[in-house]
Amino acid sequence: MAFTRPTGKHRRPNRRAARTGAGLAGVAALTTTGVVSTLASPAAAAEAPAHTGFTEAIVIGHSLADRIDDQAAAQRLAAEDAAAEQAAVEAARLQAAEAKRKAEKKRAEKVRAARAAERERLNRYVLPVEGSYVSTGYQTGGSLWSSGSHSGVDFHAPAGSAVRAVGAGTVVETGWGGAYGNEVVIKMHDGTYTQYGHLASATVSVGQTVTPGQQIAVSGSTGNSTGPHLHFEARSGADYGTDMDPVAYLRGHGVDV
Repeated sequence: MAFTRPTGKHRRPNRRAARTGAGLAGVAALTTTGVVSTLASPAAAAEAPAHTGFTEAIVIGHSLADRIDDQAAAQRLAAEDAAAEQAAVEAARLQAAEAKRKAEKKRAEKVRAARAAERERLNRYVLPVEGSYVSTGYQTGGSLWSSGSHSGVDFHAPAGSAVRAVGAGTVVETGWGGAYGNEVVIKMHDGTYTQYGHLASATVSVGQTVTPGQQIAVSGSTGNSTGPHLHFEARSGADYGTDMDPVAYLRGHGVDV
């Protein structure tokens, strides 16, 4: 039986291309085994580089590795220094805040102590004549007094003795007081009144604030008096007849009399 070829132009197979393809396939096959065959001419084989099929490794020298380590160490030290500096700043801030708190506390304590001392000073009571004693007692009877009895007490006081406010208060009267002679009347800080009579002269004026022990007058023998002394009264009000026992009054405020 005969075969017929289709009409048209046909080329013969390209034997050179086939050989080239086969050669490349061979090279690829041999490359996977790590061996390269030379399919070209000896000269071409001499020029082609040898391949092992393994990836080349990059080897870093010791000097480069040392530099990298040094840089890492420097960065680590810098971070540690920065952290230490920040910690020192925070510690200094806390120390300053604590010192400020202590200073403020100390100042507050001083203020409280000063106020307490001032309150104690203003609440203190003293004798109207320093180192004196009572020469005539309260409610002593006799014709010397128009009411028939003594409305206060007399303190021994030679002429010219300093007469002092027994406590803190405000002067409400000075000048002539009739039978009391020259007098000073003080409204005390607790609302009571104290009166100082038979004075030679007063050294304070109305409206003046006085403190415990402050001199307010000089003793004498003016008014209804038989000799130099200080007449002292304690009153619950401003008017005559509101008198209280002056000794009990002073003792009630801590005065040794």
